[in-house]
Amino acid sequence: MSPAPHGILLVDKASERTSHDVVARVRWLLRTKKVGHAGTLDPMATGLLVLGVGQGTRLLTYLVGLGKTYEATIRLGRATTTDDREGELLGEQVDATGLSEEQIEHRLRTLRGDIQQVPSTVSAIKIDGKRAYARARAGEDVQLAARPVRVSRFEVTARRREAEHLDLDAVIGCSSGTYVRALARDLGASLDVGGHLTALRRTAVGPFAVAESVHVPGRGEGDDVQLPLQGLGRIAAQVLSSLVVDDAQATALGTGQRIGAQGSVPEPARGGDLEIIGAADEERPVAALDHEGRLVAILEPEGARWRPVLVVPAEARC
Repeated sequence: MSPAPHGILLVDKASERTSHDVVARVRWLLRTKKVGHAGTLDPMATGLLVLGVGQGTRLLTYLVGLGKTYEATIRLGRATTTDDREGELLGEQVDATGLSEEQIEHRLRTLRGDIQQVPSTVSAIKIDGKRAYARARAGEDVQLAARPVRVSRFEVTARRREAEHLDLDAVIGCSSGTYVRALARDLGASLDVGGHLTALRRTAVGPFAVAESVHVPGRGEGDDVQLPLQGLGRIAAQVLSSLVVDDAQATALGTGQRIGAQGSVPEPARGGDLEIIGAADEERPVAALDHEGRLVAILEPEGARWRPVLVVPAEARC
């Protein structure tokens, strides 16, 4: 019997496949029920999905809040009920082809930085225990409160005029929880022409790029595909500060014991056998790796010691 798989899988999701479809397919291909995701993509969207497999599902907690990068196409000239191409058109067509680069850039500035964003009414946000999109599709008047998000980049890379539409290709860097559909909606509204999203591709999640990802074949095709899982140690070291533990410390952590740290926490150890890699932060957990780079545990500082808050069983370390 093959050992249970553990790790992180970077997937390039195809258009018109739901994130749930991809998760279900990966479960079948890897013969395990333990598969989860660090954030979904709409069926219309393509690009990077980060999946956890086996013990990797426990690491997703530290990945869900990572920033995202997208390539998007925004159509100016008309709004839709869903803020994307899959919704019904709203209002009359407005000729947006005469908008200048200066007009658009002026409005883009108001959508960059720390902003308050009202999510799309067809988002998955829960209102009294029920998803907003379910309420909207049932005909309810859905009113969502604005929430703080950060848009670090909102740059137009190409413009195309078609009939009365103006299509903008853009690169967007944003915090987790930002709705790109809402950015398209708000840009169109601020220009008094309406706008919606016609294409979306997630190109990065934190330090992980879609170029590293793999295609997951659909049902009935590629049943013998080999899905390359990323080791938990490699992934953890890219999103957290890390320290290297010896065999005795790894054994202690494996039983949930605390281990000592030289000097004040979270300062790097001096003259001890703990080597802290990357910038430690009192508020952030630290990844404990063995000398082979495998993830042993996730630790938090506790006085002059490290306390394990997540322990990876020895047989699942990778």
